[in-house]
Amino acid sequence: MILEHADIRIDPTRAAEFEAAITQGASTVIAQAKGFRGYKVNRSIESPGRYILLIYWDTLEDHTVGFRHSELFAQWRAIVGPFFAQPPVVDHLALVSKS
Repeated sequence: MILEHADIRIDPTRAAEFEAAITQGASTVIAQAKGFRGYKVNRSIESPGRYILLIYWDTLEDHTVGFRHSELFAQWRAIVGPFFAQPPVVDHLALVSKS
C-alpha cells in the first residue's frame, strides 16, 4: 500500500467551503478510482489555510497513472482546484513500521 501525502494551502477565510468541497470530492470522486483504499484530511492548527490530505492507494501507479490520467482527476480538480493558493506539494510514502 502507498500513502499519498498532499500539502495543500488555501485562503483561510474560505476554510469552511474548502472543507466541504474536499470531503465531497474525496468521497464521491476519488473514491471511484481503481486502487483507492481510503483518505484522511487534517487541518493545521498552527498554520491557518494549511491542510494535509492523505490518500491510501494499492500501488503508486493507481494514483500517478490510473487516477491522474483519468476523467476523475479532472472532476476532482474542478471541485478543489479553485481553492488552492498554490499547487499542492505531493509525496508518496511507503510504510516502514507501525504499532
